[in-house]
Formats: sequence, C-alpha cells, structure tokens
Amino acid sequence: MLRTRALVLFSSSGKALLHPVNRSHLRPSPFHKSHSCLGKISSMSSSANSSSVVLPMSNDQREEVGLLDAVDDVHGGVIVELKGSMDCKTFVSSLRASLSHWRQQGIRGVWIKLPIELSHLVQPAVQEGFCYHHAEPTYLMLVYWIPASENTLPINATHRVGIGAFVMNEKREVLVVQEKCGILRGSGIWKFPTGVLEQQGEDIFAGAIREVKEETGIDTDFLEVLAFRQNHGAFFGKSDLFFVCMLRPRSSEIHKQESEIEAAAWMPIEEFAAQPFVKKHELLKYILDLGLAKADRNYSGFTPLSISSAFSEKLSFLYLNSRGL
Repeated sequence: MLRTRALVLFSSSGKALLHPVNRSHLRPSPFHKSHSCLGKISSMSSSANSSSVVLPMSNDQREEVGLLDAVDDVHGGVIVELKGSMDCKTFVSSLRASLSHWRQQGIRGVWIKLPIELSHLVQPAVQEGFCYHHAEPTYLMLVYWIPASENTLPINATHRVGIGAFVMNEKREVLVVQEKCGILRGSGIWKFPTGVLEQQGEDIFAGAIREVKEETGIDTDFLEVLAFRQNHGAFFGKSDLFFVCMLRPRSSEIHKQESEIEAAAWMPIEEFAAQPFVKKHELLKYILDLGLAKADRNYSGFTPLSISSAFSEKLSFLYLNSRGL
C-alpha cells in the first residue's frame, strides 16, 4: 500500500486548498492506510493516488497531516483497516484530511474496520459522520457515504441461518432431543436436533452434521436439504432461514450434550408424531412428512454440488435437485 502525507494549508478565509506533495521528501505516516470502499469488502486493490487537503483556521498556517491508509474496492470506495495505536487527535486530523482527499477523487463510500483495542476512536468517528454497519467479536465496522446522492452501500446481513436435522435409523426411529434451555425447557416435548451456523464459513451440510454430533453424539452422513423456511422478526429483529436437512446415522449410541440437552433418544416415528405439540406445530409436521416422503415415496430434495467460480479460486456449493439433469 502507498504511504503518503498531505500538506495541509490553513487559510484565514477558511477555504480548502489542495497542493500536491512530493512524497520523496516525506517520511511515511504510521497512521496512513491505502484506500477502499463499497459493496463486497473482500475484493480490493491497492490505490496509488495521493493529494492534500486544507482545513480552516484563523491564521495562515502549514501543517503536514498523514492520510489514513486504505485500499480500493471494486465498487468505487475505500476500506480503512486501522492497526496499532492511535490517539483521538491524530485520528481526527487524519480522518478529516483523508475524507477531503477521497471526496476530490470521487470516492463514494468509506469503510473503517476498527479493532476492539481502538474502541476509543468510535466516538470521534461518529462525530465526523460515520455510522455503525456491523460488529464482530474483535472489531466494529463503521461506514460513511460521501456523495449527496442516494446511499447505495449494502446494509448489514439481514438473515441468520439455522438447520433442523431429520435422522431416521433402519428401525424407523427418529433421533430426538429435549432441550435444557430455551422456550421448550422443562416442557417434556421431544423435537428434532436444531441449531444455527455459528462458525465463519460453515456450510449448511457441515453445520447439520456438527449440530447432530454436538447434541446427541451421533455421527451422520448428510443426504439432502428437504426444504427451507424463511421467517422474519426473529433473533434481535433479524430474519431467519431454516434449512430442513436429512441425514443418515453412522452410529447409534447416544451421548447427549450436557450443557444444552436434557435428554436424547431414538423414538419410534409414530410415537413422535403422536405428540400434541407436533400436531399443533406445522413446521414439525412438515419436517416429519418430508422425511417420510424421502424414505418411502422417492421425494427428492437438494444435494450439495461443489462448483468453481470465474471470480475466485474458492469453491462453493450449489444445492440442487439433480433429477432430470
């Protein structure tokens, strides 16, 4: 990434002036980051543009201010990933100079990835017009839209992904659990193993296998996604995508998860279906019907197919019904 400093002139009129800086005479700023922005944050290229900007003061002055390092993304924006130590005063000066620099370049969106150890910079960034975008355990992502036009930056993730596992053995017994926590705690209701994809980059089929193993100790092979449900206003107002998955058991001895599961068992499917809760809860009824349709009536769901991309070397999975292909 390019490291640069901006020569900042403060005029008595308060007018911002721009002057190119000969970077060969300047030392690198420890606070400079290359620039970037919009949309898909993972697609970035380094920028080689530099400039300078002026902030208003009462008397004519010259001040050298280090621009924030940033990288370009493919959508006309910049991404700043702050590292190391930085005080608020230095950060605000560099941020103001950088925003003026990017505005002159026609940059639209600015992303700042702020590590938790630099959380003291949240308030000054917000005071300069930045908003929260999303947060992870180790960082907060802030965002700023420069133009006067409509903000087209992508919003934070709207959905979380959950799975429900239909696992039936050769005796036509289904794998079921009673939860130790949650709304069904102490109810005596048996349900299918369920969970959410909690690990970064976890695939649906891998999450289903993991959840069954964690809750019951049963090893399984993933067969198909039988169906999925979309639900709104769930966890902290987020929407929910719930994938109904069918798995084949590879073991039979149950070892329940002590922290979350009150009981786990293999239950005759007729006994499970006879529960009053199952009869009232349409989702469980459909999971049961879909599982039986797959086992008895040649219902075909969606299986994962590994595919490549022209945009990345990483493989992804397309879930499809291959019948008729």
